[in-house]
Amino acid sequence: MKIGIGSDHGGFELKAYIIEYFKEKGIEFTDYGTYSSDSVDYPDYGKKVAEAVISKEVDKGIVICGTGIGISIAANKVKGIRCALCGDTYSARMSREHNNANILALGARVLGNGLALEIVETWLNSEFLGGRHEIRVNKISDIEG
Repeated sequence: MKIGIGSDHGGFELKAYIIEYFKEKGIEFTDYGTYSSDSVDYPDYGKKVAEAVISKEVDKGIVICGTGIGISIAANKVKGIRCALCGDTYSARMSREHNNANILALGARVLGNGLALEIVETWLNSEFLGGRHEIRVNKISDIEG
């Protein structure tokens, strides 16, 4: 599994922390930026990761900004993306099991590093259950047109 990860300046430090975890665990990843704490615009990075997921350059994505809200909205504008902003492990698991979320959004200014890492681990280790949930996910795709 290969993960695409991207953030704006507000998420830069948390992104670096998660990347260190990926390296320790041998998780393959691509970093789509930003590469410093200089001010940038979160939609650019949400779009980069979302497009990488849709093109199958990566299998799943993680996007990070200060609250996770803006970057998740941006990522969800890309057709086929189901980006879930999660602030707890239960939501992270449900976003995979029930919603087949293909991108996880995190808020660096609202989560500590430890909790953020627990959310990432839970999300990466949860699988879509299909069945009745697949019918609902298909209805979400139908809304996109």
